[in-house]
Amino acid sequence: MRLRGGAGRRRAASVAVGERGSPAAPPAAVPYNAPSMSGFVRGVGGGWACDGVPLAAVAAEVGTPVYVYSAAVIRERVRRFRAGFEPWPHAVHYALKANSNLAVVEVVRAAGGLVDANSGGEIEVALRAGFAPGDIVFTGVGKTPAEIDRAVELGVKAINAESAGELERIAGAARRRGTTARVALRVNPDIAADSHPHISTGLSRHKFGVAIGDARAIVREASGRAGLRFTGLHIHVGSQMLGLGPLRRAAASVVDLARELAGDGVKLEHLDLGGGLGIAYDEAGGEQPPPVGDYAAVLVEAVRPTGLTLLVEPGRAIVGPAGVLLASVVDVKPRADGTWFVVLDAGMSELMRPALYGAYHRIALVEEREADPVTCDVVGPICESSDVFGVERRLPLPAVGEPIAVFDAGAYGSAMASNYNRHPLPAEVMVDASAWRVVRRRQTMDEQLAGEVAAPRGSAPREPAR
Repeated sequence: MRLRGGAGRRRAASVAVGERGSPAAPPAAVPYNAPSMSGFVRGVGGGWACDGVPLAAVAAEVGTPVYVYSAAVIRERVRRFRAGFEPWPHAVHYALKANSNLAVVEVVRAAGGLVDANSGGEIEVALRAGFAPGDIVFTGVGKTPAEIDRAVELGVKAINAESAGELERIAGAARRRGTTARVALRVNPDIAADSHPHISTGLSRHKFGVAIGDARAIVREASGRAGLRFTGLHIHVGSQMLGLGPLRRAAASVVDLARELAGDGVKLEHLDLGGGLGIAYDEAGGEQPPPVGDYAAVLVEAVRPTGLTLLVEPGRAIVGPAGVLLASVVDVKPRADGTWFVVLDAGMSELMRPALYGAYHRIALVEEREADPVTCDVVGPICESSDVFGVERRLPLPAVGEPIAVFDAGAYGSAMASNYNRHPLPAEVMVDASAWRVVRRRQTMDEQLAGEVAAPRGSAPREPAR
């Protein structure tokens, strides 16, 4: 089904393509070991398309900025994770923090994935997408009393507790309700993720979990507490990992702990080894994560001596390559050194990753034309010097109005969008079976201001307190 979107901040006038210097060398349609996947490809006529739908057509009708997702890619990536761990008992809990758009989550559910929620809001999204409480693992470093009570009330599959104090608060909520909460303890193994420091979570200086040296005593004490049923252990050492070494070492450490606890008479059901597998944002630069099968083999081999069910929490690896951000050029500015600024109508308010992490995303014009490439800094409109999508990119010089695609933006894109500089949250589109529909309309100014209360017109200003 195809639904029309509302007018965007910028209507896209189609023309142009090119990335990393030469229109003759397009990047892979969907990177990261995915030769059979559909997704984002350059068509016979030169324009980029998503599963048969021209991106220029979406930009022209819905306006920009707009996120476009491929349901086929999401389904295939869920399938690969599920198949990779067979025949070992396992569950794939998609990390909602990566992208919690309701339509995306519904595709994950239909493909057989379960969910990992990092807040009470994400729990509610999961329920509205059709997941049962038993499909939900509740993680999060700062769970509020209301969130804990809601998770206990629902009876989620497991609450991954962050501390001894949180275990006591969960037990208290369960006792007040006359029930038993299923819990796991998040353990910090003091292992570096070998990724960006802002998305590394497994060192002792990081705020996540309890020190592995303290975990055994905490579990032994809490396992006898009324209101708690200890079901597992949880680790997550970081995100966008391109090697298996940190995952192997982290898994080994938690397996050792599980075996010690078994000797103490604590009977666990599962080991939750988190997520973290990266994607190839920059294949041309040599960035290549291991295949899902290799990742699964390492974790299964580690868990095998325990006989326990294995849980994993992929997020980026499911939806990252399944999304692009479409933007329009609003200005082209020459520089004294012969390079150019290409200014887009999307910026760090729509896609925070480049400003926050210095993250790399492939960038291309949406429709191809013959032109010599120039060196461009592709930037956003936000009043921050960090609002830059790409530095020294080689593109045919675009004209104002031409649509631009920022690839591999399905994870931590719309989920981290904001109203900074009063930008509206962008529209989002899902493509499925060569048809597309708007799955989140562009935010209006009335919607932005709906929760704000202005002083009544004509009222006198309040005198300052003395």
